Amino acid sequence: MGERKETPTTGLPPGVEAAWGLRERPGRGPRRGLSTERIVGAGIELAVAEGIEAVSMARVAAELGVSAMALYRYVAAKDELIVLMEDAAVGPPPDPPEVSGWRAGLTAWARAHRAVLHRNLWLLRLPISTPPATPHSVAWMEQGLRHLSGTALDAGEKLGVLGLVGGYVRTEAALTADLASAARRSGGTVEDASAAYGRLLARLADPERFPEVRRVVDSGVLTAGPQAEDEEFEFGLARVLDGVEVMVRERGDAGS
Repeated sequence: MGERKETPTTGLPPGVEAAWGLRERPGRGPRRGLSTERIVGAGIELAVAEGIEAVSMARVAAELGVSAMALYRYVAAKDELIVLMEDAAVGPPPDPPEVSGWRAGLTAWARAHRAVLHRNLWLLRLPISTPPATPHSVAWMEQGLRHLSGTALDAGEKLGVLGLVGGYVRTEAALTADLASAARRSGGTVEDASAAYGRLLARLADPERFPEVRRVVDSGVLTAGPQAEDEEFEFGLARVLDGVEVMVRERGDAGS
């Protein structure tokens, strides 16, 4: 008898190994037109429309007009489907900007990351069980590190910067997700909720007791809409990068 070949283990969850092509997928079935890509796409559409809680093998199968058993010929389990959905939704990082310098590069990187999360707010409901380990998430890390390659930061500091910037982006997007979820439950929009909050504060914030809050209310920023959200994001991102720039300069390379 020949020796049985065993696949070396990576210690990664099965779904992550599947995303890298390190784990053999279930045999493909005969149903014409069904594929892993279609299954993953249907799962993403469902998550975008109704949230990640709505995604199940049975529900995705129903969306595709097939039986749940048909999906298992392409995707081994729901956990694997979620990982494949995550990697597909994140996608590859965009081409770096033509302008040079670490700051311009990380600004573009952060904006692109934000755009991905805002298109797929369901990603924020997934638990973070490992560092970036899927093919596309590692590609994003690679591009972020390349933006910092011209600085004198050491490897640990570069990873720290990416964690800081990525964390800021994720926090902003998580707030958007929470507001969107609350607005959906109330049957309105985020803009409606913000305007309602502004009107509520206008009634509650007595100018003598809360003069600074009243100035904010009277400024109209609470009812400025999506453009104000973009401006707030850019303001916060710039302040984060201001701090990084101090460290870059301390290391002897302004690089911006």
